[in-house]
Amino acid sequence: MRDPFGWLPIPYRGRALALLAGLAVVLMATLNILGVPLRTEASPAGIISYEFAGSLGASNRILEAWGEEGRTYAGLNLGLDYLFLLAYAGAIALGCVVAARSLREHVPVLAAIGTFLAWAVIGAGLLDGIENYALIRLLLGSSGASLPAVARWCAALKFLLVALSLLYVVVGGLTVGILRLRPSTAKA
Repeated sequence: MRDPFGWLPIPYRGRALALLAGLAVVLMATLNILGVPLRTEASPAGIISYEFAGSLGASNRILEAWGEEGRTYAGLNLGLDYLFLLAYAGAIALGCVVAARSLREHVPVLAAIGTFLAWAVIGAGLLDGIENYALIRLLLGSSGASLPAVARWCAALKFLLVALSLLYVVVGGLTVGILRLRPSTAKA
């Protein structure tokens, strides 16, 4: 299976990863700041409570608790999240690709898993976009009863794929580090 960054020359991948990861961190911090007014009794986890509301009644209770000002913050949060999903999905996918490439020679099964997860986390970004669309529709007053369920399922799958991909990047990175240390200790 080809990795999703086959078009990007290998020498530029490290820089692209650093740029995407840096952008993701800045956007995550901004989203956290914008999300402070969204933490209410009805939504203790802020926008995440809204993502997982699951029913029209629960979504409406959250929107009511937010009021007009909170809905404005939610709209900003959801709009900015479209840029964030590009940054985090790109950074994590590229992290998977970089780790997989380093593991290809020594642990081909782990390399194949990394390539699969790179594609999977891009899928998570697409799920995040669908989730945002459903939540924005609700925010704008849609009474589509299926929208909260769509948002909940997309959010659940998104978080699962992101968690698995991040775990791979960490485990893959540690494995690469161990493999690089092994030859140097064998020479000593």
